[in-house]
Amino acid sequence: MDEELKKYLETEVDFIGGLKRIAETNNKKIVFSTSFGMEDQVISHVIFKNQFNNIEVFTLDTGRLFPETYSVWNKTLKQYNEKINSYNPNTSDVENFVDRNGINPFYDSVSLRKECCAIRKVAPLNRALKNADIWITGLRAEQSENRNSLQKVAWDEKLQLYKYNPLLDWTTSQVKEFINTNAVPYNTLHDNGFISIGCAPCTRAIKEGEDFRAGRWWWEDKSKKECGLHQ
Repeated sequence: MDEELKKYLETEVDFIGGLKRIAETNNKKIVFSTSFGMEDQVISHVIFKNQFNNIEVFTLDTGRLFPETYSVWNKTLKQYNEKINSYNPNTSDVENFVDRNGINPFYDSVSLRKECCAIRKVAPLNRALKNADIWITGLRAEQSENRNSLQKVAWDEKLQLYKYNPLLDWTTSQVKEFINTNAVPYNTLHDNGFISIGCAPCTRAIKEGEDFRAGRWWWEDKSKKECGLHQ
């Protein structure tokens, strides 16, 4: 990413303009990862509606997602008639993990939970990001304490690419307003107290006053609540 583009992305107010500039970048592999949460649906809507075809949209199908997540995935495909690439965990890795530890061992220890995340999420993500130059995400600073220090554009030394977080400064109210105004399909679990939605066994609705990430891996210490995708 050249310095001119980086500076523009860091300072632009209209994230649609930022995505447009990225989509016009030649000779670069640009990818956007969606988990079909509200933020990701906002970005997918803009990419698909504006036909930013230079941006590859992909998702990670862990095999343990909620039925509602698969439903909004299907609705998104039908509404926009655009492609979303699916990356899945290696079958033998999942089989070996379950054979050794049982079907839900992540409740027993943090290490087993992280191993499950590594197999079902991190390994497929690494395949999706292979040779990518820019990775677009729907991360928002409001989502957790760990994300307060994020930058809109940052170099990821481990992955050797730039991460662009166009909605970093958006509030939940802004996201919901965009969804409603533009008739964007969204996960109906959001209407029932589910804020951050991941795999079904590892996600619950949150109570009033709880942290955004309280519903993810709720049986663990608060400081450990990341899966390895954004570390």
